[in-house]
Parts: sequence; C-alpha cells; structure tokens
Amino acid sequence: MADVRVICAIGQSGQLGLDGQLPWEGARERAFVEDVERFFEITQGHVLIAGPKTTASFPDFVRRTRTIVEIRRSDDPQNILARFADRVVYVGGGPAVWDVYAPFVRHWDINRMPYDGPADRWFKPEWLVAVGAQR
Repeated sequence: MADVRVICAIGQSGQLGLDGQLPWEGARERAFVEDVERFFEITQGHVLIAGPKTTASFPDFVRRTRTIVEIRRSDDPQNILARFADRVVYVGGGPAVWDVYAPFVRHWDINRMPYDGPADRWFKPEWLVAVGAQR
C-alpha cells in the first residue's frame, strides 16, 4: 500500500476554504507565502492526487516535478492507491476528497495559519482517527 499523507493549512478555528479556494488566497504576508513554498517543497518528487478543480490550479512547474493524478468520485480509493504501492502519495483537494481518503492516511501535516476570518469549509478532527480497511 502507498504511504498516504496529507499536507494542509488551516485557519485559527480550523478554516479550510471559502468560495472554492483557501480563505487567505493571495495573502502576501510571509506566513502564507512560506506555507505555499513548503507545500511545493515537501510534495516534490511524490504523487499528488486531487479532484479536477485542485489539479487544474497547479502551476506548470508542479506538473514537471510530481506525478499528478486527477481523481473522480467514482474512483475506488484502494485502486488508485494500489497504483502507487511503493510511493508517497499526497491527497489534496479538501473535505470532499479527505472524507473518502482519510481512512488510508498515515500522516497528517497540518500548518495553522494566522487567519481567523470567514470560511465555508472546515477541518474535521474525525479525519485524524478515521478507521477503514486501509491496511
């Protein structure tokens, strides 16, 4: 089975998204810029799986240094992950994807951002203890 991980950023109250993007999207403060840089550094050379909206948002340089896999709701997570049995796989895309893949995640890398504003998507603590037929 693949070594499945998530790297994500959340606001002070667990905020994940607002209107289909990060609530702090475009923020220029150093903490936000460093978080994006860290994501690209850590995921380099690995597999990134995500839904169509997320994969469409990746800049070209990301595609050159990672294996990008666009997943759909109809995909069986075990089949997707089995394709990368000896690789590190990062699961992107937020709540809809993490609801399905959380039982397979071995490591959650969560960075708390200096944001405490509005959101319409939130981090679910139950993802951290999701149990399934992953191993």
